Amino acid sequence: MKWHRITAMFLRHIYLYRHSLTRLVEIFYWPLLDLLVWGFVSIYISRLSAEGKNTPNFLGIFLGALILWDILFRSQQGISVSFLEEVWARNFLNLFVSPLTIGEYLLSMMLVSIFKVVVVFLTSALLAWVLYSFNLFILGISLLPFVLNLVILGWAIGIFTTALILRFGQQAEVLAWGVAFLFQPVSAVFYPVSVLPNFLQKVAMFIPASYVFEGMRAVIFGQGISLEHLARALFLNLIYLGLSLLFFFRMFKSVRAKGLLARMGE
Repeated sequence: MKWHRITAMFLRHIYLYRHSLTRLVEIFYWPLLDLLVWGFVSIYISRLSAEGKNTPNFLGIFLGALILWDILFRSQQGISVSFLEEVWARNFLNLFVSPLTIGEYLLSMMLVSIFKVVVVFLTSALLAWVLYSFNLFILGISLLPFVLNLVILGWAIGIFTTALILRFGQQAEVLAWGVAFLFQPVSAVFYPVSVLPNFLQKVAMFIPASYVFEGMRAVIFGQGISLEHLARALFLNLIYLGLSLLFFFRMFKSVRAKGLLARMGE
């Protein structure tokens, strides 16, 4: 065993961080998100204990939140990871030598996303019922608009992420797994928006998922479905989906004009 060879391999990987912002950001990104999310969860629980309120159904809150969050994540990955699979197979350029249009391609990825969401949702709901006796369908008919809003937001994030990878290449591939989680701390997934600091509460007002998860907790607490929350979530989702589509088409046009499509996957 020679230390100079070990040191050489160590430095070979460390030097990559000098020229890659995405690799450098990743070192701090996940610890920061974990601290934010679970820190706010701890504050939420501490406040309930200090106020002497009845303990809410944390099992329902957390399991419901996890399943619904996974719907958003899988919806996003149905687009961005499906795109990466074409890049890894070096097949992306071949697709557009055929008569396939970019609109048809995106629509097919949305259908893949829906397929993944349905499979993951049914599997998660079944496991939650078998393992924890938690019935996600206590949300009733309100479950459908909740899921629909999360799927649309997942599409918007997935299309936006794909556009960034298309523009910046392999060094941006980590975004396929990280961008959705950027929204998690201000989406009030496991705790209400009121737990957040004031400035983050203002940010949460522009995050569609925050209205979905607040609405989910309201139903679990027996407060009924909030049509206002769902309407605001849908309004923001349609705006973000439209903007992400415009951004994607602009990036695709730019990349094609610069001849970068032929270099995808290199």
